[in-house]
Amino acid sequence: MKKKLIIAIDGYSSCGKSTFARAIAKELNYIFIDSGAMYRSVTLYALRRKYVGTGSIDEQGIVQELNDIHIEFVYNPDIAEYETFLNSENVEREIRGIEVSAHVSRISQIPEVRYRMVELQRQIGVYKGIVMDGRDIGTVVFPDADLKIFMTASVDIRAKRRFDELEAKGLRVDFDEIRKNIISRDITDENRDISPLRRAEDAIILDNSRMTVDEQMTWVFRIIDEKINGS
Repeated sequence: MKKKLIIAIDGYSSCGKSTFARAIAKELNYIFIDSGAMYRSVTLYALRRKYVGTGSIDEQGIVQELNDIHIEFVYNPDIAEYETFLNSENVEREIRGIEVSAHVSRISQIPEVRYRMVELQRQIGVYKGIVMDGRDIGTVVFPDADLKIFMTASVDIRAKRRFDELEAKGLRVDFDEIRKNIISRDITDENRDISPLRRAEDAIILDNSRMTVDEQMTWVFRIIDEKINGS
């Protein structure tokens, strides 16, 4: 039996972490866990409950209802991918919208929210054979992960990727607004008190500004083969 790994992929927003992680998980037949989708789901819940709005956030209200928030990833054979469900509702499309994006960093800074999400993520990773992406997977969630990758790319390239992704989903968006949102999220993620965005000392940097998904896959599977087979 081949050795199963925990693969942690961290990095800046809109670097293609989820696309990359999904592709790796599919190739290895591993479980893919999009940690960002978990925080986005909590944010969507908070927006629906009016706990967050322009310039205001009811942290106590969110914390009190954390146990009422149930998040799971359900495999959809029609698209051969895992989709995010919030309290049994498929919210994969809604959590990717600009409104959720504008508030998710603030929600993810709430200590109780992070502690709860980390707890759930560790439960999923008990038996290994997973690929998880986010901001603090290699530093906080799985500091002993078998493989840690830190992804980065230029701001303009990340904004263009996000713009194309949202337009492909039929959403009307503004490029400049997306670019400003990415810059703002970078600053927030790097400077938050709880689990700030940091590269783990043993993480391998992947700057994919000029790389295709296929080129990234070739690059990472050379490393994975060494980890699994010891070559």
